[in-house]
Amino acid sequence: MIKGKSFTNATQLKWINLNINKITSSGIEKGVFASLKSLLYLFLEDNELEEVPSPLPASLEQLRLSRNKIATIPGEVFSNLENLTLLDLHHNKLLDMTLSDSTFQGLSNLIQLNIAQNSLTKMPPTLPANVMQLFLDNNSIEAIPENYFNAMLKLLFLRLNNNKLTDEGLPAKVFNISSLLDLQLSYNELTKVPAIGIHLEHLHLDNNRINSINGTQICPIPIPGDYVYDIDLPRLRYLRLDGNEIKPPIPFDVILCFRLLQAIII
Repeated sequence: MIKGKSFTNATQLKWINLNINKITSSGIEKGVFASLKSLLYLFLEDNELEEVPSPLPASLEQLRLSRNKIATIPGEVFSNLENLTLLDLHHNKLLDMTLSDSTFQGLSNLIQLNIAQNSLTKMPPTLPANVMQLFLDNNSIEAIPENYFNAMLKLLFLRLNNNKLTDEGLPAKVFNISSLLDLQLSYNELTKVPAIGIHLEHLHLDNNRINSINGTQICPIPIPGDYVYDIDLPRLRYLRLDGNEIKPPIPFDVILCFRLLQAIII
């Protein structure tokens, strides 16, 4: 049992690490963490929590709750956490119904959100606009709504490996995000290379069902001519396509388009 009196003389405490214990949600006294006004890091990974602890102090910058049994997120638990930059909920029991438009409301400075390895079949309804790293691997997501990322103007890294995405589930320009540098779509059910933006640098499409690749179709700009500055070229440097049905050689129009490619794996 974690009781308030445990931290009576710890008013300046900044870091609590309670990883790898047998803590349940009922074993945490209500409000025990909220009273710690200087707390920056709260780690409760590898426990037996059924819900996100609440309330939490507004000072919190990192909250790590991976590998628990969390299926419930109390309403407005994150509403006052405007200092939080990292929220890790991966490997829990989150369902689509667990997440609402208001779940992550208030996380105005969140940089990394990890909700991989849960039981989601849909994209979360609304995500914080400032997220730079979004991890949704190992769910059962089948589709991404059109214009889903339009408000996420800082998104750099997007991981959707090991889901159930199909060509029909990806709107034509859903990944045409100017900020996006790294896109991972390995182990899905795609049969063709999705459209990407000119600024993307790393694309992982291994272990899908892709049987061909056409540079003219996937190039984010018309295939450049002979005289072109590097600044005008698509920025793709790494392309992974192994585990599909593509056979070498690499089509010449792919090379013409992605002239900055340093590695392509087929």
